[in-house]
Amino acid sequence: MLRAALTSGGGRLTARLHRHHARLLSSSTIAALFSDPTPPADPAAAIQSAGVDLSHPDTVPALLLDPGLAGNYPAASRFFSWAASAKAALNSRSYNSMLQLAAAHGDADRFWSLFASMRSRGYGISKPAFRAASESFRANDMARDADLLQEAFAAHGRNAVAAEICKVLRAPGKDDTSKLDMLSESSVEVTDELVALVVEKVGQFPQQAMVFFRWVEQSAGAGISWGKVYNAMARVLGREDCIQEFWEVLRKMRGKGLEMDRDVYVIVIDRFLKRKMVEDAVDLFRVMTSRPEKLLTGDFIFLLKKIVVTGNLDLKLVTRVVRDYRHAGNEVKGSAFDSVLKSLRSVGRLGESGRLLKAMQEGGFEPDSADHEKAVLAMCDAGNLEEARNYLTGVEESGHKLSPNVWSCLVQKYSLGENVDMAVTCFHEMLEKSGNENVGSALEALVSGLHKKKGAKEAFKVLKNMVTEKVVVPWQTTYKYLVHKLIRQGHLKHAFEVLGLMKTHGYPPFVDPFIPHISKSGTVDDALGLLNATSLRGLPSRIVCVRLLQGLLKEERHEVAQQLLSKSPASIQNHADVRDIFNRMKLEEPVSAALADG
Repeated sequence: MLRAALTSGGGRLTARLHRHHARLLSSSTIAALFSDPTPPADPAAAIQSAGVDLSHPDTVPALLLDPGLAGNYPAASRFFSWAASAKAALNSRSYNSMLQLAAAHGDADRFWSLFASMRSRGYGISKPAFRAASESFRANDMARDADLLQEAFAAHGRNAVAAEICKVLRAPGKDDTSKLDMLSESSVEVTDELVALVVEKVGQFPQQAMVFFRWVEQSAGAGISWGKVYNAMARVLGREDCIQEFWEVLRKMRGKGLEMDRDVYVIVIDRFLKRKMVEDAVDLFRVMTSRPEKLLTGDFIFLLKKIVVTGNLDLKLVTRVVRDYRHAGNEVKGSAFDSVLKSLRSVGRLGESGRLLKAMQEGGFEPDSADHEKAVLAMCDAGNLEEARNYLTGVEESGHKLSPNVWSCLVQKYSLGENVDMAVTCFHEMLEKSGNENVGSALEALVSGLHKKKGAKEAFKVLKNMVTEKVVVPWQTTYKYLVHKLIRQGHLKHAFEVLGLMKTHGYPPFVDPFIPHISKSGTVDDALGLLNATSLRGLPSRIVCVRLLQGLLKEERHEVAQQLLSKSPASIQNHADVRDIFNRMKLEEPVSAALADG
């Protein structure tokens, strides 16, 4: 029987012996080829002549483990490097064989370099190679490398398990129940690391994640960190297409006494806001305010700023956020309102500043006068003047004392608009509430607005009333502006009255625009009116008179100049400067006549 077995199997046994003998000869040949640090110019030809087929996937692993080559590590290492560069058929078994040799000879650098190359190609270390390498490292007192290898092998195992789970989750043609059954039938142990790996791979597919998490909830043992699991679930499910599942996860977390991690909160709320899920963001903020740890002030301000720039402004959400933040024991400072105002400005919504401040106030914020001023000024900047005026009136009636600058800004904005009558009304209200000091800027804007909308005469009328009835002191520039406009529009007598008002406030008379106007087209009465307006203690100004006479003569209006001189007091007629002007005029007249005759 034994003979029969030997006879029947003799052919196969003989073939195996021949292959083994050929491999021994081949590995020895290759060892000899690569023993020299400088290999031959064409190793491929020598290897081929030795009958070695490197294109076969089994060739290189077998050669590396044969004693002929394995016993010569330098030659084996050079051969492997050459084979890799020559694009020989190097598979996972080839790398695992070389790993064993490197570990057996204590070559850690070569080992980890090969290990990195394997991972880049998608290869993993086999169990036999892992055991052999671990034993070699321990035997060579390379405990650190042995520990690193242990960690790497475990990570590879976890990655492999995670990959298999993902295959189940992505299996085509399988419903969720079938996938859940397939996972339940596996013997995989649920760990924190496994959950993290799978979540990373299926995070963009919430439905797959839900199946996985249901399996985790059914299968996880006592050692699982539910905080990590639920936070991973929340991070994946925090999106519009599975928002109900997200809130269910948070409910389960709270039921187990667990809290959402801050980094997960930041990721999810940012996603909510980018996708215009503002109400969900506010709801999540409320959940976070109920934690023992206080939210950062930056979290609160960030959410408020996002609310006011996203879509339609929902002030109820602003109130909710402020209220939740206050109920958590936090103080809302004025800097929060400043930040939100900047966001309103960035999207052209400054007109909402008053309503926004009221919404924050309803949530528990206590604004001071400075905050109210900022709101009014912002509404003025936005042109929302009627609301700004009503808001300002209401704030002051509630006991706040606002700066006169706020009323001044409102007057100036009305003056620039169409409703200049309201600017006058606001100016009177400003005087009643804040007095008549520091109102020059507002009055100048009011005069300018009245001139543009109703003419210089109406502007003068209002200014005169303010000065005589309200004892307001305009700026000198306001007077000068009005003089120019009155003269240009032909209201010379009113312009003379302005000079009188200037005199009452100690301003020097502004005669510059009068001189050229009267010189060119004015009458004697106009000239006398200017002298009367600029007189001091009943005596006309000699300087003004001289300038008028010079201007009239320059325009060759000699008759008007003579009339003015004749109606001037003797003190002016006999003044040396005046006599000199008319003496020159008499000398020039014959010359002019002679030239005309010629």
